[in-house]
Amino acid sequence: MKRLSILLSFAVLMACEPINQKQKTEVIPEFTLPTTHKHNKWSRTIAPVLSVPSGAIVEAFTEEATDAQLTIDSNLEDLVNVSFEPIHPLTGPIYVEEAQPGDVLAVTMHKIDVGNWGWSAIFPGFGFLADTFTEPYLRTFKIDSVDKTIHFSDKIKIPARPFAGVMGVAPDTDSLLSTIPPRANGGNMDDPNIIEGTTVYFPVFVEGALFSIGDAHSVQGLGEVCGTAVESPMRFVFELKLLKGQKSFIKEPQYETDDYYAVTAFGTSIDQATRKAIEFMIEYLVSEHGLTREDAYMLCSLAGDIKIAEVVDVPHMLVTMHMSKEVLGVR
Repeated sequence: MKRLSILLSFAVLMACEPINQKQKTEVIPEFTLPTTHKHNKWSRTIAPVLSVPSGAIVEAFTEEATDAQLTIDSNLEDLVNVSFEPIHPLTGPIYVEEAQPGDVLAVTMHKIDVGNWGWSAIFPGFGFLADTFTEPYLRTFKIDSVDKTIHFSDKIKIPARPFAGVMGVAPDTDSLLSTIPPRANGGNMDDPNIIEGTTVYFPVFVEGALFSIGDAHSVQGLGEVCGTAVESPMRFVFELKLLKGQKSFIKEPQYETDDYYAVTAFGTSIDQATRKAIEFMIEYLVSEHGLTREDAYMLCSLAGDIKIAEVVDVPHMLVTMHMSKEVLGVR
């Protein structure tokens, strides 16, 4: 009986082994970009610092949002003296070989390593309640290296959920555009659901796509209402895969996880962004799942989840809609 029990236990262990091995598989970067390769504008004129083939695995290190003007030891005076000129240092751009306008760039976030510290602040004139909170305020946080937790107070602990606040491809313009608002090329989406394991789809507007990433957040709530998350240095390992002749319905970034498919939409108001998000989800359901527009619209009402990603990156706000893969029968 004892031998039978041991054999059964061994059989269970062997059955589970492939799953455990898959979970522990480490993706090895083929290319590395340090924080010295950076810029903080969007334009097709910004020269790439790296050229890679489709399918490349890239490791990129990013500085926190002020480009090292703030540290764990910073005080209120340091905050007041922050220059906004270097805000949002982005690591890149990365040229993806054979990428052309009309293609789609799939970016899979394989690994996101949070730094050991971060800051959050209230900047006068910025934030959803800027008319109410008019004085500068700064908090810095050590991030527990073991349990990846932000200790907000003795009682309040926030689990780290790191992601890139800004990522995207170059827009088709010679102008140097601010990184503050989200746009069709991605940019400052501040969507806390784009975490490790997520694949983001960007429409390509220029040759080479010119992908960049930065403004890393250790944690952020949907909305980012005070204007900042816990801003931290970070390490990202991601795959850049070029999709040719696929997903031509994508006009603005979309993304998916194992559990759901999501669309994003920017607008100057929540109403405008929401309307666009619904239309984008309808187009996805028609193109990828063969629904009529009427059935797709109805399914959005029955199973689509509208979420507000951010409300502070003027002049644009970002709304997303999620659709369960279980509902769609693809999970």
